[in-house]
Amino acid sequence: MDTSVAPARPAVADPTPPLDAPEMAAWHALIRSHARIVRILESELEAEHALSLPAYEVLAHLSDAPERRLRMSDLAACAVLTPSGLTRLVDKLAQEGLVERARCSRDARVVYAVLTDAGAARLAEAYPTHLRGVREHYIDRLTPQQLAAVSDALGPLTGPCPGDDPR
Repeated sequence: MDTSVAPARPAVADPTPPLDAPEMAAWHALIRSHARIVRILESELEAEHALSLPAYEVLAHLSDAPERRLRMSDLAACAVLTPSGLTRLVDKLAQEGLVERARCSRDARVVYAVLTDAGAARLAEAYPTHLRGVREHYIDRLTPQQLAAVSDALGPLTGPCPGDDPR
């Protein structure tokens, strides 16, 4: 009976180098600042308008879209939500009368989210709070040069959003 053990495979070195100090600092700055700003904006919108930040973003994207409507799949990409997360949010917004669903007349598989007049009014009420928060907690804390650098650095990392200006 052969009792020999097969030789162990040599460990394959991970070809991905670890982050160095400047890379780690950039990563931490991104995730910490994003989390902090989102937490603050969410808190302000909830307190003043009973509106979550994702709900505000959905209403804003619909407001900017032609005919105030977007395909659900496109809206999910714009709002940075999973399809199921968007479905739950649109269901909630529809119950509140802020959006409605509409089927495409040419393709029954396509469902649109459509901003209602009540949704546009709610967005208009919340806009000053959102604008103030974005300015106070982000824009006004950076110089124009820093803002341009952030946009230049992060712009290529974002996915496309239907209706975005392709500049």
